[in-house]
Amino acid sequence: MAQHPSSLSSVSPALPPLLQDQARRQWQRLLALAPDYGDLPLEQQQTLLTLFGLSDFVSDSLIKQPELLWQTLASGDLARQARWPAYEPDLATLLAGVNDEETLKCALRQFRRSRMLVIAWRELLGHAEVEESFIHLTKLADALICGARDWLYAKQCGELGTPVDGNGDPQPLLILGMGKLGGGELNFSSDIDLIFTFPENGYTVGGRRELANQQFFIKLGQRLINALHQPTQDGQVFRVDMRLRPFGEAGPLAISFAAMEDYYQHHGRNWERYAMVKARVLGAQCEHAQALTELLRPFVFRRYIDFGVIDGLRQMKAMIAAEVRRKGLEGNIKLGAGGIREVEFIAQALQLIRGGREPALRVRHLPEALAAIDACGALDGERCARLLGAYRFLRRVENILQEIGDQQTQTLPIEPRDRQRLTASLGFEDWGAFMAHLDEEMSAVHQEFVAVVGEEKEVPSHLDQLWLDLWRTELDAAELEKLLGAQGVNDAVPLCAALLRFKEEYRRRQVGPQGRVALDALMPELLRLVVASEQPARLFERVCTLLTRIFTRSAYLQLLAENPAALRQLVRLCDASHLVSEQLARYPILLDELLDPQHLYHPTPLDQYKPQLRQFLLRIPEEDVEQQMEALRQFKQVQLLRIVAADIAGALPLMKVSDHLTWLAEAITEEVVNQAWAQMSERYGVPPEVTLSGRRGFAVVAYGKLGGIELGYGSDLDLVFLHGGDPNSYTDGRKPIDSRQFYLRLAQRILHLFSTRTPSGILYEIDMRLRPSGDAGLLVSSLSAYEQYQQNDAWTWEHQALVRARPIYGDDAIQAAFAEVRRAVLARERNLPTLAREVREMRHKMRDHLLKAGEGEFDLKQSPGGMVDIEFIAQYLVLAHANGEPDALTRWSDNVRIFDECVLAGVLSLEQAENLKQAYLEIRNLGHRLNLSEISRKVRDDQLLVERGHVLAVWRQQLGE
Repeated sequence: MAQHPSSLSSVSPALPPLLQDQARRQWQRLLALAPDYGDLPLEQQQTLLTLFGLSDFVSDSLIKQPELLWQTLASGDLARQARWPAYEPDLATLLAGVNDEETLKCALRQFRRSRMLVIAWRELLGHAEVEESFIHLTKLADALICGARDWLYAKQCGELGTPVDGNGDPQPLLILGMGKLGGGELNFSSDIDLIFTFPENGYTVGGRRELANQQFFIKLGQRLINALHQPTQDGQVFRVDMRLRPFGEAGPLAISFAAMEDYYQHHGRNWERYAMVKARVLGAQCEHAQALTELLRPFVFRRYIDFGVIDGLRQMKAMIAAEVRRKGLEGNIKLGAGGIREVEFIAQALQLIRGGREPALRVRHLPEALAAIDACGALDGERCARLLGAYRFLRRVENILQEIGDQQTQTLPIEPRDRQRLTASLGFEDWGAFMAHLDEEMSAVHQEFVAVVGEEKEVPSHLDQLWLDLWRTELDAAELEKLLGAQGVNDAVPLCAALLRFKEEYRRRQVGPQGRVALDALMPELLRLVVASEQPARLFERVCTLLTRIFTRSAYLQLLAENPAALRQLVRLCDASHLVSEQLARYPILLDELLDPQHLYHPTPLDQYKPQLRQFLLRIPEEDVEQQMEALRQFKQVQLLRIVAADIAGALPLMKVSDHLTWLAEAITEEVVNQAWAQMSERYGVPPEVTLSGRRGFAVVAYGKLGGIELGYGSDLDLVFLHGGDPNSYTDGRKPIDSRQFYLRLAQRILHLFSTRTPSGILYEIDMRLRPSGDAGLLVSSLSAYEQYQQNDAWTWEHQALVRARPIYGDDAIQAAFAEVRRAVLARERNLPTLAREVREMRHKMRDHLLKAGEGEFDLKQSPGGMVDIEFIAQYLVLAHANGEPDALTRWSDNVRIFDECVLAGVLSLEQAENLKQAYLEIRNLGHRLNLSEISRKVRDDQLLVERGHVLAVWRQQLGE
């Protein structure tokens, strides 16, 4: 009879006391559910106690499903190195008895847990090398994904018919596994990156009605994601990430081979090329799989030796390093210097440089890639072996970290218990010994990364002793003033006072040793730069406001100390604009942007905001809503800084600044809608007309400055939401709701994503008061209700607002329908005297409430002859004359082009239009400059007299006043 564990004198002597206590508690929980396990042989009990001490995943799995232990012990799998060939047939047998999707989810999850238990068991106890885990984790994922796909495909064909091509041949759904899944080196708790595709367009046959192949496969893809991704009482199979597909979340879930080829030929970006190195068609390698592989190869591997990838990978690594700083990640074995990602970048760089000419390099599995790199002489054997050894060690550390609790993490633990688990599993005596070995491995990797991919660092320039003394020596105000006066510094007294205040603050704050070293290097150089300013004290205080915010964040202090060019950009921007200095102080993550002046002063091209935002968000798990929201805000702040920097440098004229701010807002709006849609559709499904048409039937209409393409730095967004759904239909999800409720909740979610305050603030202030019935109206209107309101109930001022309205999100059909409504409303025949009177009355009402100018002052926006008068003139001209010239006068929403069309329509003379445009641009430009320095929009009353006169002359002629 085996000894009962309650009488065991010790629990696994290899475990520290803290883990022994944990093991005993979990063991007692299992025995309470399954007392027979107390009769197991002592050796097996000791093994289980060791595992319970090392892994919550193992103990929780067995406590949740006690019979799993008997099944595992009886299977013999714990002693087998090659178990994966049985995965596919065993799962097929299991799924053959499944009749519905809920049972399918249960079967998939329990199958995963049983096999993952064996993988963790063997690796935690040191019975399996990390390569064995790679193979089994990947093969298990392949079996689960393809098994679920094939079961759902058969079921859906029975429901909707079979998709075929023009020859009547059935069309399969092919799945590209990306990243570590594609490379055959999946980690223990990895999510999976997938792309869905099918060979040819066509239609289903055998169903009640014909359905386009693409719609069939989109629906199949949605069901497959749901089967794998949806959390149930049995957990998840995998977190599924589809954002690597063409056009990301804005793209269809499944596309044909032809559409995929077109995308990568005309739209594919460098980062997508790097991602495709590991792309692999999952499951059986049929002729379609081979054709897809051949189709993608020219995009990935160039026929010539391609040294351009080095710079691209270096930029990607810099972005990752910035991300590590942004998130405050420390001890990250994947993203940190010398981490897993650097090994992958080394291999990818050498593969992409030569892979077009050397087929042996076109492999996905990293160990195989390093062997091929050695064989072709791109890197010598000793260096490849060193990288491979480090990679295997880091990946084993990663797996064990994840096997502790089945959590996707690459960050070294802080808690003593998890640290002991890691060192015990890896066989280290203590945490110090483990860290010494880890540092050695990661240093070797980083040294190799610098040699192959490179890393640019500037060496700080030599400083005169004076600037060192100003910072490091204890000098009083008189001594400081004397030293600075000798250098010819303007107004040295306030600068000395500011320096002394900063030194006092520095002494009071808890700055770590690394931060102190960085500040000692940084401050002398900062002082040398500051004194060249016309207002050095003001500039020094602006920069020091930022420095006090990052006293405890040594990574940012080091960034400025080690990169003189970044410090110079900081000083230049803060000197030019209080707005910029405030933004940098509020969001220090923006400091990373100062490292690359080429990007800093060259804003993102207008057509690249959407793809760049998509790439920026790919690093964030889809299910991590808080991090997605934070990333959206960080992207906006980064892009704003680039726009402001180019503006300050004179690289962007005013109209281009507004274009960039507008396109940025549109890109962010589209992403917010996509995220809100994904969250709502996962919870409720989608209306049936969306499933049938593939169109969302939802539009976002921009009014005001966004609609008029004249967004400023602090502008809010005036938005109206419309939908084209059937009010009598219901969504097709687990919790069906009627279509009106679906679109209402979608609108609420959009507003939540915009307005929630995260560490990086809110995204935009959203103003919904221009929707039908204003604050009393519904958040989202059907298109028919919107049309009825505009035709029958809207006030004249609402029609004025409609002049500046334009759709910024929505499928083609609903955008075209909105354009027709807008055109019909604006082109209505109106009584001109009545219209002029109503416009004048609204203008007087606004001026009475909003004009703030005092004696001798001119309010750029509200004073007579100011910006609002110009906007009202444009709106009046459209409403008064669009009936006669509907195509011309309803085409545009911005003032400049409206005035141009007025000339062509004979409503304004060319001289009047040019005068109005000149006044509009001068007033906007002056207001823009004041906004950059955060100065009031009120100026002296003797400014812009000529321009204001032109505006008032046209006002009197057109509106009779």
